[in-house]
Amino acid sequence: MNLLESELHYPLGDQLPDPGSTLEVAPGVRWVRMVLPFALNHINLWLVRDEIEGRQGWSVVDCCISRDEARAQWEQIFASQLDGLPILRVIVTHMHPDHIGLADWLCTRWNAPLWISATDYNVARVLTTMGDNAAGGEEAADFFAAHGLLDAESIAKIRARTSYYANMVPSVPKNFVRMMDGDQFLIGGRMWRCISGYGHAPEHISLYCEELNVLLGGDMMLPRISSNVSVHAGEPESNPLRLFLQSIKRFNELPADVLGLPAHGKPFTGVHKRVRQLEDHHRDHLAALMEACSKGALTAAEALPVLFKRALDLHQMTFAMGETVAHLHYLWFSGQLRRTLGEDGIYRFGLPGHA
Repeated sequence: MNLLESELHYPLGDQLPDPGSTLEVAPGVRWVRMVLPFALNHINLWLVRDEIEGRQGWSVVDCCISRDEARAQWEQIFASQLDGLPILRVIVTHMHPDHIGLADWLCTRWNAPLWISATDYNVARVLTTMGDNAAGGEEAADFFAAHGLLDAESIAKIRARTSYYANMVPSVPKNFVRMMDGDQFLIGGRMWRCISGYGHAPEHISLYCEELNVLLGGDMMLPRISSNVSVHAGEPESNPLRLFLQSIKRFNELPADVLGLPAHGKPFTGVHKRVRQLEDHHRDHLAALMEACSKGALTAAEALPVLFKRALDLHQMTFAMGETVAHLHYLWFSGQLRRTLGEDGIYRFGLPGHA
């Protein structure tokens, strides 16, 4: 456990749910953990005891990517963990593949509605039907090249990833129930409130239950790692880090002892401390970039090692490039750095007034 983690408390210690099983973390709330084939090697999913129009059952929160192993684990859970009751609805915090990938399968399997923000639903639907050039393919390759990624092999691999999203999210339900910031609705007789968050996803929805003092934080409130905050090819002039930092401040309004149930990592308390840690983390990254750029203008590819010291595979590198651009954009939009477009078609960031 690192120093930052030692400031948080993990009520369950190192206890984890077994594959294909669940672990109760609060009354009527069960933890499911599934393996992912990435460096980020797992996702936490949640079952919440529910009742809708007199029908007893469960709500699912998040789904895992579409893969045979995940479907097999879900089938084990259906057979052994639902107390013979059905899935009544599928709630998705946001449109990233590990959260929405199996939503259509689950909704069809149980004739259950999908609950999600309108923004994330529509982005997911576009990406599953339009070939996903925003997360791979020509547009992504051109975007990274414009920010200084010149390695021909990496660019070729990114250019070849034309179905990157659709491979993990082959389809989404044809309709949905919209969740919006401040909405309140009952799950199993307890009121839950929607808290929107931006910067990590288009319109991420976390859920808070005052009666249980539980926060289903999705990817907006993680205890061990910082959520990826990236600029993407589909919105190349964005400032997502500003949105993310504004969004996480809202968790300070919750009780200091709220139980955070994150999408990655273990259930924890210390959400207020975690907000401060994330603010410090990004402040330190911004300061490091300012110092590096004070010695001369840098592309995002040149600045990437300032923020990410370890070796990265291609999957990790694309996330790191997006996040480096996000930090440079934050400084550019705030006037601390100047962005220029060279004759070579590459963006560089340097101090205002410097050549």
